[in-house]
Amino acid sequence: MTDTRPGSVLVLSDSLAYYGPEGGLPADDDRIWPNIAASAVGGRAELFGRIGWTTRDVWWALTQDPRIWAAVPHARVVVLAIGGMDTLPSPLPTALREQIRYLRPAPLRQAVRTAYQWLQPRLSPLGWPVALPPAVTVDYLEKIRAALAMVRPDLPVILCLSPTHRSPYYGHVHTGRAPATAAARRWAAEHDVPTVDFYPPTAAHFADFDSSAPAERLIAADHNPDGIHWGFGCHREVAEVTITGLRSALGIGDDVPTAGAVRGDDPLR
Repeated sequence: MTDTRPGSVLVLSDSLAYYGPEGGLPADDDRIWPNIAASAVGGRAELFGRIGWTTRDVWWALTQDPRIWAAVPHARVVVLAIGGMDTLPSPLPTALREQIRYLRPAPLRQAVRTAYQWLQPRLSPLGWPVALPPAVTVDYLEKIRAALAMVRPDLPVILCLSPTHRSPYYGHVHTGRAPATAAARRWAAEHDVPTVDFYPPTAAHFADFDSSAPAERLIAADHNPDGIHWGFGCHREVAEVTITGLRSALGIGDDVPTAGAVRGDDPLR
């Protein structure tokens, strides 16, 4: 049976949802994966996210942002595209990074930021600790799921499993992804939360990424030079993975035509 109810695809994410090859984009840009995916199931995306958001940050936003409170009653489905930041190596305390912006005077703040940016890639090969341990990520995922279920027990929730990166800022290290993904899969199975996996399309995207290449050449090849964010081709591939999960969660069969299907309306043209 097809779900024909009006409503949005509510996406809670970090900056991977709205950054392209040259930086951040408005939430209504039709080239980013939330809008491609929502359009393909006949809806619109309501995107909430910020750069660097961990699962903990999304929990704080859910409990503090009245815009999200206003969006939840009208949502058709929630997509939790979070957890990727949790898996990144953070050899210096996360709290240190988050507090740098508050340092005064400005020369002290800049000096501390410069030192942090120098140390981060050099210490990242340790692979530990990560920004959030898997057990903490899962704890916040459950808080988010339980809160949504309290308000909208009928609301489907989809979890996106962590993508990967090839960032020199993190020493090209991502050993935290596999244990975090395993923990997220177990949590999802325990609570009947369907998952979609962002690792395959992002691993393919970064397979030819060369962080030593000039930024102009990387952008021309549809890469963001930071090695974290994606080009529009990767956004499209991630959207296709997400659409499969959305169709399943909403009871939309493959034979049911929907607006703006990914292969019908090419966002890259």
